[in-house]
Amino acid sequence: MTTDKGRRWWDALVLLALIWGSSFLLMKVAVGAMPPACVTLARLGIGSVTLLTVLRLKGLRLPRGRAVWGHSAVVAALVNVAPFTLFAWGERQVSSVLAGIFNAVTPLLTLGVALVALPEERPDRRRLLGIPLGFAGVLVVLGVWRAPDGPHLAGQAACLGAAACYAVGFPYARRHLAGRAESTVALSAAQVLAGTAECALVAPVLSGGLPAVTGRWASPAVLAALLALGALGTGVAYLLNYRVIRRAGAVAATTVTYLMPLVAAAAGVLLLGERLTWNQPAGALVVLAGVAVGQGAVRPPDGGPRGARASAGPVRDRKI
Repeated sequence: MTTDKGRRWWDALVLLALIWGSSFLLMKVAVGAMPPACVTLARLGIGSVTLLTVLRLKGLRLPRGRAVWGHSAVVAALVNVAPFTLFAWGERQVSSVLAGIFNAVTPLLTLGVALVALPEERPDRRRLLGIPLGFAGVLVVLGVWRAPDGPHLAGQAACLGAAACYAVGFPYARRHLAGRAESTVALSAAQVLAGTAECALVAPVLSGGLPAVTGRWASPAVLAALLALGALGTGVAYLLNYRVIRRAGAVAATTVTYLMPLVAAAAGVLLLGERLTWNQPAGALVVLAGVAVGQGAVRPPDGGPRGARASAGPVRDRKI
């Protein structure tokens, strides 16, 4: 699989799906020993070191100017601090498999936000069919016909809230930071650095203090999970994502959405022994069908042109 320039990109896409899809398993391991906000702080701190190292190796500098740092702080809060913490807290109540499924709702929520925030990317009527289809899948995943369980329902709400944060953060990033002259590595490093600073302020408050150095989090399994979440999921994954965007375009990059729930489900079932109920994979398929219609990857029954104008935009605009 190559682009029109003959440059291979599918290997980066598969590796990206493996990293991001496995992050739900890693969060499950880490949150079993640490408060959710502390997991986020460790993840962002390690990610910052990783991206700053790449920045140094490439001979690049961090962005300058109050505007870019101000917008980076907003994006970090919406795309890193809040969703990472919500997913981590949610996984105390629900399985990593279910958290991965809820992450797949992000493109649908983003489509809804784009209707208001990005007039230039408003989808046509055919793609709007993806929104009700996708949310029908969410209702199936939730199992709305069953009596709600308090903690389980709260965990699902937290995961859905995390996806909603992404849905607001991505359009904000596109409007205020896309198209800038700074490199993608520099902007990513600024965003993750800002998120680290923000989380350093709120994590002790949310967690009632930081965990003791000799606590359970110092076990090899937890340390390995944190290192992978930070260095891979919050560092290397950014670079892989940009590689796919530059070589194949933003439309191709969005296909990682279809692969991540599969990886999350396989990792949770095989490595953590989590169980699936019939409605979770069934609902996930309906959600992904809604995503595919909403992004223009498939045609609704009444036909229509293929493509994904609502989710694509110029390749140079995808810098966050």
